[in-house]
Amino acid sequence: MGQKVNPIGFRTGVMVGWKSRWYAPKDEFANLLLEDKKVRDFIKKHPTKNYKAAGIDRIEIERTRDEVKVILHVARPGLIIGKKGQEVEVLQEELQNLIGRRVNLKIEEINRPELQAQLVAEKIAEQLSKRASFRRTMKRALEETMDAGAKGIKVQLAGRLGGAEMARREKQIAGSIPLSTLRAKIDYGFTEAKTAQGHIGVQVWINQGTYGDETDGADAKTGQASKGPKRSYKR
Repeated sequence: MGQKVNPIGFRTGVMVGWKSRWYAPKDEFANLLLEDKKVRDFIKKHPTKNYKAAGIDRIEIERTRDEVKVILHVARPGLIIGKKGQEVEVLQEELQNLIGRRVNLKIEEINRPELQAQLVAEKIAEQLSKRASFRRTMKRALEETMDAGAKGIKVQLAGRLGGAEMARREKQIAGSIPLSTLRAKIDYGFTEAKTAQGHIGVQVWINQGTYGDETDGADAKTGQASKGPKRSYKR
């Protein structure tokens, strides 16, 4: 059995910040944690509107004594904002009614969705649900992500691929994916594709470079020890 660690959880608190940023006493902590889950589930699985089509990568929540600040990182913000910002106000009111607190909703646009693992995974799952060839879908995702400037990508599918009788795993890798290197900026995404034969699990790892690449990259080149010429040994 392999020991696999979620790359985001592995780096949280070391290289990456938390997605929920607040402090609460022990007796209130569980209720506020459930409240965060309610907010995230409500936005992603809205009863009437398909906000998932906007490409929500992650939802961050900050709490103060007065209000709850919800930050949506979205690929297509226009689908959530709506005409003259009316949709945002409606969603904000719905969230306030859901948790009974004042909500401040903020939307931030993602410039390159091809480099966000969760969005790539959801795109693959959407195509698999439409009965697209899984190998062609994986290959296209790899090419698009590498063209966008990623250092590496790994895609793994698990389930009854191609409608086969027996479930199996298939994976494709391009570039480098150093999962154990904390300085490597590895993004991870998971979702499930709902097909007629059953659910197919979609996992995506994307290497976005290293943290602090702007300064450390130049230093790494100059700091390398010069390699001497290889010695040739005669028999």
